[in-house]
Amino acid sequence: MSTETILAPHTKSATTATAAWTPYEHSALAQKFRPVFQRIADTALARERNRQLPFEPITWLKEAGFGAVRVPVEHGGGGASIPQLFQLLIELAEADSNVPQALRGHFAFVEDRLNAPPGAARDVWLHRFVKGELVGNAWSEVGAVAIGDVGTRISQKDGRWVANGRKFYSTGSIFADWVDLYARRADNDADVTAAVSTHQPGVVQHDDWDGFGQRTTGSGTSVYENAHIDDENVFPFETRFKYQTAFYQLFHLATLAGIGRAIERDVGHEVRNRQRIYSNGNAQHVSQDAQILQVAGEISALAYTAEATALRATLPAQRAYEARLHGDEAAERQANIDAEIESAQGQIVVSELVLRAGSDLFNALGASAASTSKSLDRHWRNARTVSSHNPVVYKARIVGDWSVNGTEPPYVWQIGGGPGRKS
Repeated sequence: MSTETILAPHTKSATTATAAWTPYEHSALAQKFRPVFQRIADTALARERNRQLPFEPITWLKEAGFGAVRVPVEHGGGGASIPQLFQLLIELAEADSNVPQALRGHFAFVEDRLNAPPGAARDVWLHRFVKGELVGNAWSEVGAVAIGDVGTRISQKDGRWVANGRKFYSTGSIFADWVDLYARRADNDADVTAAVSTHQPGVVQHDDWDGFGQRTTGSGTSVYENAHIDDENVFPFETRFKYQTAFYQLFHLATLAGIGRAIERDVGHEVRNRQRIYSNGNAQHVSQDAQILQVAGEISALAYTAEATALRATLPAQRAYEARLHGDEAAERQANIDAEIESAQGQIVVSELVLRAGSDLFNALGASAASTSKSLDRHWRNARTVSSHNPVVYKARIVGDWSVNGTEPPYVWQIGGGPGRKS
C-alpha cells in the first residue's frame, strides 16, 4: 500500500484542528526519516542473529528528531497527525519490528503530554522531546500482585517523592532518559503515573526478556529503589488521555503491518534470486513459476490488507484528540468508543493475516529458507509475540458485545493474580 495516502479525518472540526497544528504532508515527513529506516533495515538481520539491542538505531532516530514527530511545529516538532505517525511506524516496523515497539511507551507519554492543558508545564516536556529525550514504559508487574493491584509505591522521603518497586515488560526503558511509571501513592492509595529520570542510581534496568519473538525490544525488568521524582512529574491516573489503550493497541497493529511488508519484501527477494528449481515445478526459473507467483501474490494481498486496516484504525484516535482540543465532550466520547472498537477489530483480523503470511512465506521457497542465517522465521515469531499481547479472544468478545448489545468497551484493563479456581 502506498504510504503517501492516509489522511486527516473527514470532518469539519478535524480540518480546523489539523490546520491549527500545521502538520507537514506525510511525504515530507517520510522522506526525512526513510534514510534512517533504510539504515536500520540494513543492520536488522545482524541484530537478530546476535540478539543485539538496538541502541544505535534508536540513537539515529533521536538524532533525526523522530521522537518529536507528533510535537507541534511551533514547538520545534514535526506536527504529525496520529495517522501520519502510524504510517511512519509501519515503515519503521518493516525495517525492524523491534524498534517501534521499543518506542511505544515514548509516544504514549508524548500523546499524554499533548493532551495536557497548554502552559509552561506541558511546554517543558515538548522541549525535552524536541531535544531528543525519550521515555520508556514501566506499568506491568509479575509475581504475587493481585489483579487490580499495583506493588510499586511512591512516597515522600526527605521532602521529595521517591519510587520503590519492580516492573516487568519495561519496554524501551533501557534506551530511555525517562520512564513512564505506573504506581500507587503510599499516603492515599491513589493511582498515579510518574516520570522518573533513568539518570540516577535508583533506577536499574535488566535485559532479561526471554521471549522467542520481538527479542530486542528492551522489555525486561526495571527496579526502583528510592528513585527520585520531581513533584511536577507525578500525574493523577484519572488525567491520563482517554484513548490511551487504543493508542497502545495501534502500535501492535502498526508493528504487525510492518512485519507483513517485510515478509512481502523478503519473499520477493528470495524468489528473484533463487537458482534451484524442482523437477516437478512449472518453470525454468522459480521467479516464472506460476504457483510460486500465486503464493507471492497472496502474501502481497495479506500485507496490503493488514496495512490498510491498521491505517484505517488510526482515524478515531485522531478524532478523539481533536475533539478534546475543541472541548466537544460528546464527540470525544464517541471517538473514544470508536478508537477502542476499531483498534480491536483491526487486531482480530490483522493478527491472522500476518501470521498466515509469515507461514506462507515458506511455501514460496525451498528447505534452505529454514536456514538460521536467513532468520526468515523471525517474521512469524515476531508476529506471534505481538499478537499475544492483550489477548485477541477477549477483543473479539468486547467487539461482539458492542455490536450486539451496545455495551461500551472498557478503556483500561489490568493483568495480575486471580483468586484461583475453587476446588
